[in-house]
Parts: sequence; structure tokens; C-alpha cells
Amino acid sequence: MTDHILSTPLPGPRAREDDRARAARHAEGHPAVSPGDIAVGVIIGRTSEYFDFFTYGIASVIVFPQVFFPFADPLTGTLYAFAVFALAFIARPFGTTLFMHVQKHWGRGVKLTAALFLLGTATAGIAFLPVHETLGVHAIVLLAIFRSLQGIAWGGSWDGLPSLLALNAPARQRGWYAMLGQLSAPIGFLVAGALFLYLHTRLDPADFIGWGWRFPFFVAFAINVVGLFARLRLVMDNDFSRLLEERELRPIGTLEMVRTQGRHIVTGAFATLASYALFHLVTLFPLSWLVLQHQRTIPEVLSIELAGAAIALVAMLYSGHLANRIGRRHTLGLVAVLIGVFALASPWLLGGGAAPQDAFILIGFALLGLSYGQSSGTATAHFLPACRYTGAALTADLAWLVGAAFAPLVALGVSDRYGLGGISLYLLSGAVCTLAALAANRSARRSA
Repeated sequence: MTDHILSTPLPGPRAREDDRARAARHAEGHPAVSPGDIAVGVIIGRTSEYFDFFTYGIASVIVFPQVFFPFADPLTGTLYAFAVFALAFIARPFGTTLFMHVQKHWGRGVKLTAALFLLGTATAGIAFLPVHETLGVHAIVLLAIFRSLQGIAWGGSWDGLPSLLALNAPARQRGWYAMLGQLSAPIGFLVAGALFLYLHTRLDPADFIGWGWRFPFFVAFAINVVGLFARLRLVMDNDFSRLLEERELRPIGTLEMVRTQGRHIVTGAFATLASYALFHLVTLFPLSWLVLQHQRTIPEVLSIELAGAAIALVAMLYSGHLANRIGRRHTLGLVAVLIGVFALASPWLLGGGAAPQDAFILIGFALLGLSYGQSSGTATAHFLPACRYTGAALTADLAWLVGAAFAPLVALGVSDRYGLGGISLYLLSGAVCTLAALAANRSARRSA
């Protein structure tokens, strides 16, 4: 995440101050830590997390209803799987709080190692987990526990590098550098989706459900190990540690943050709610809805979603360029309006034939790339300097919880009961919240 969601095309006083600080460190003989070096660490670390994230999400649609909820019909089983899916987002703020405490007492390296070790353990636990046919209800309980542990670990894996990247990026290029860490999302989806597509098409259905679905979770565990060492190499480097301390990127208690910075956490989270509301409605919901309605096959939907993820990657790159030109606030506001228009057309697109359904996925991914590419700045510029580190983490936790955690569950349940118009309401509410939060932030800046 970044620290300057309300940056404008021209550098303001804080941006100029940051540039002078970089020049002063260079003049004093401190080795220069380039934004490019930080960006590499952010992308590597976040890609491993997003691969893990989408591995579980895709399995919740095409695997878990059959292996953990075989007693329910396909729709109900998928709703149960989405309910367990949401547990990680509920647990995530608790992980942030717990591991901020760990960092206070034992340091950033211990915190990151423990968090990613927990994430790997939970992921491996799912890979080895016996199914309902073997353990009965205990298999569901263990799945819920492992999913909750994943959420705790994700909360604890915040390393501050995205905030450091934003603070050390050139003032006129902060939109571009803010976007770089977000590239991990479409990359993670591309790898996870392609792996599931390959296994689903190459294995017999019985083999895929029997053992093939476990392989992506083993891969996720291995990638987490690689990501851990890559991030530790950066976080534990003396130059990076010095820079983190200079920027006051240190943990603060959650209760103190809520008491003193609660308003900024809420407005920061809501400023990107349109993006988070859209996140699972184009990645997971179409896969569940179209397959359950027997309109498309799993390989068909996954294939078009992989094409959409590639489009999202390109759109994210463009969002960095656009934000540098018109400012991040205007970019987020513009895309929120486009998401609102997309919301109105969504029922007709998803309810049409193959071509309109493909258009829903591809356009949705394009808008997701534009919006999510600039959503990492949810720790707003109104945070006190000492509150940036924890504030950025808590703001992201709240955005995920409110905007994305229950999106596939609500969208699938409401659409089945009342029709696809519910998707429009969900996306419109996210767009309205984003525009309202951006307006509130603008008023706060004027009155500051």
C-alpha cells in the first residue's frame, strides 16, 4: 500500500519534502535505495500471497463443494464454501494486531518469518486435509481453522515495503510506483488459474477431485518459501532497515490507532471500496454462477478469466500512467463512475449468451486493473507520520472485509433468489462509497 492516495499531478509540500530528504541522505553518504529495488521486493512478496489467495478461491468453486460439502446440492455447497472463504478476511485484522505486537518485541524479521511460516503451514494443512467422506464434519471444521489461520497470517505478513515504495518514489511518478505492487494480483491469478485449468483438463474428473486439486496447494507452499526468503533479504538489509526507521514505519497498537486515527482508517478503506467490491465479482462469481447454471464449462470460464487477467495487467500499467497525469484521486473517482455504469449493464451481460458473458468478464477485469492498480494508497495522507505503517495495514484489512470478503457469497445467494439485479446494487454501493469517501477526503484537505 502507499501513503499518498490524494496526490495530484504536481508535487505538493510533502512530496517536495520527501525529495529533499532523499537528497540529504545521499549527501550524508547513505547508500541510495532505489524505488525499483523496493518494487522488486513488493512484487515478489505479494505474488506469492496472491497465488495462495486465488488457489483457495478457485478451489472454493470447483472443488470444495464436492469434497467437503457433498451432502448439499451444488448451489448450497458452493455457498457453504464461500462462507468458509470469508473467514480469512474476518481473521485478518486480528493477525495484523497480533503480529504488530510480535514486531514490537522481537523485530520485523521474526514477525515476517512467523507470519509466512503460519501461512505455509495452513496452506499445507489444506493440501493434506482428508475430505468429508473420511472425516465427516471434522473435515469442515479443520478447513475453517486452516482458512482462519491463513487470514491471520495474511494480516501478519505486512512488511511496510509498499508504504516505503510510495514514500521514496519520485513525486511526479507516485501513481506509477503505487501500481507496481498491485501487479502481483493479476500475476497470481494467471498462475493459479492456469494451473487449475491444466489439471482440470488433463486429469480424469475422478483423479482431479481425488488428488489433483491438492497439487496447487503444494505449489503455493513452495512459492511461499521462496517469497519468504526474497522478502527477508530486503527487510533485513541494513539499508532498508535504516530507511524504514527514518520513515517512522513502526508498529502501533490497534486500539490506539482506532482511537486516534479511526476516521482516516474508515475513509481510506471506503475510498477504494468500488475496486474491492468488484474484485471477487469478476474473479470468482462468474466461475460459480455460469457453471452452476450449466451455461458454461469450468475450462471455458477459466480460459476467458485468464484472458481477463492479462487485460487487467495491461490496465494496471495504464493506471499508473493515468494517475501520474491526472492524480490518483481523480483516477479513482473516474474509475468508480465507470464501475457504476458497468454495474447497470451487468445483469444483461451475465444473463445473455456466451459473447455478453465474456464481455462481462473482460470488461470487469479491465476496470479491476484500472481501479485496483491505484487502490494501494488506502493509508491516506491524513495519517500522522508515526501512524502510517499500522494505518496502512488496518485500512487494507477493513477494505477487504467490507468490500470483498462476502461478495461472492452475497452475489451468488442474492442472484439465485432474486436475479442478477443484486450484482448491480452491490457494485453501485461500492462506487457510491468510493465517491463519497473521496469527497470527504477532499473536504478534509481543504479544511486542514
